[in-house]
Amino acid sequence: MRTLVTASWVIAHDGRTHVELPDGGVLIDGDTVLDVGDRAALARTPVDRHVELGEAVLTPGLIDLDALTDIDHLILDSWAPPERADGYVWSEAYFDRPRAVFDAAQRRTVRTYALTQLALHGITSYMPIASEVHSDWAETHEDLVAMAEVSRSLGLRGFLGPSFRSGVNVIGADGEPTVKYDEEAGRRGLAEALRFLDHTEKLADPLVTGVLLPCRIETLTPELLRDIARAAERRGALVRLHALQGNAERAYVRRTHGMTPLQLLAETGLLSDRLIVPHGVVLDVHPDVLGTDTGDTAVLAEAGVSVVHCPLTNARYAHHLHTFGAYRERGVNLCLGTDSFPPDLIRGIDTGVQVAKLQAGDLGQGHLAGYFEALWTGGARALHRPDLGRIAPGAAADLTAFALDDFRMGVTEDPLRTLVLNGTARDAVLTMVAGRIVMRDGRIPGVDLGALRRAGQELFDLMRAAYPERDHRRRPVEELFPPVFPRG
Repeated sequence: MRTLVTASWVIAHDGRTHVELPDGGVLIDGDTVLDVGDRAALARTPVDRHVELGEAVLTPGLIDLDALTDIDHLILDSWAPPERADGYVWSEAYFDRPRAVFDAAQRRTVRTYALTQLALHGITSYMPIASEVHSDWAETHEDLVAMAEVSRSLGLRGFLGPSFRSGVNVIGADGEPTVKYDEEAGRRGLAEALRFLDHTEKLADPLVTGVLLPCRIETLTPELLRDIARAAERRGALVRLHALQGNAERAYVRRTHGMTPLQLLAETGLLSDRLIVPHGVVLDVHPDVLGTDTGDTAVLAEAGVSVVHCPLTNARYAHHLHTFGAYRERGVNLCLGTDSFPPDLIRGIDTGVQVAKLQAGDLGQGHLAGYFEALWTGGARALHRPDLGRIAPGAAADLTAFALDDFRMGVTEDPLRTLVLNGTARDAVLTMVAGRIVMRDGRIPGVDLGALRRAGQELFDLMRAAYPERDHRRRPVEELFPPVFPRG
């Protein structure tokens, strides 16, 4: 089937860079872009379907490489001072008797809720992340089989695998944070992940790619990290590993293994162009570490490692990349992620741009073009998928469009500047994956958003109510999560 999609603005790719085309169109044949250019010229081609978006900007599909596929927890844990935040992780006593807050059916509903949110916010390709706090250990093969089914039914492009770990962050009996291990659970987790790779190969669905998604570097033993590296090389699989993201992680790894997290990645054989690292913040250049460049970013760049920058979540947890522009100058491939709710990459770019201006003390150093390049071509490079992240002949027909005609959007100067400064990803009016319309004007075929919202609230309330049983001080919900003002 041939489809023509037209809009007042199209962000095309000319083989060198993204370009803004006024009154443009994209001609699609099946799941592939056939041509992109002037609306009037393309309209002379006979098509089976014409999608007219009006006053909107049509962009490459959004790539989210740290996409929340869970019920929102940042709304709970991004406000607390240290004396309360220690109640949000497992206690050492709970480690010995953990339980899953959700059963398998509820976990599937959680995934449906989260993936629907991605589609509504214009995300076409994603790599999932879910909290292990409310699980009895980590994700299972069966969890990801269910997620793949949901993802395929919605029509999203997923890079999927169960998260696994050999340890968990806990508050010890002395009230201090540490990591408790179950190395056999870690080995089982890797086996489950490899089993899921086999599952995706049998599916042979171009919208489902199996990847390895181990948890956080401090919750994985060096032995398991080496096994992951060997498995990834043998299977040609991508690996995403949360690392270089906090001073507590750096201190723990140095104390336990006698090296920095970056050195541990190198020593275990994980540094390669198959490695994707959220958040990549805590390196030598960061003021909280050394504040000088001793070569950390060069190590990442030379190995071809991709760093998933999550500017909105970083800001909410009082972190910052030092700096977006410097990483790019040193050759590090940057891509973007949301990492939390809402999965709004437009708000994320806005936050990142404003932080970059503040860091430089220069309004001209916001790197807006760089942020969009990270979102589109940086994400495609991390995924080893040059057919993604661009609108050009031969590229995958993954498209996102944002309306510019809402009075609240204000005037249109440049479509991308207007979108970032005045809009959000809630202005998405089209999500298309491989030529299929996944979302149009806030509607997703077959999804009852009202019912799903109610189910999501019920599951969130269930998750929130379970925190006291994990808290080492067993504080009630009202003390762990006090309201902004006292309630009457």
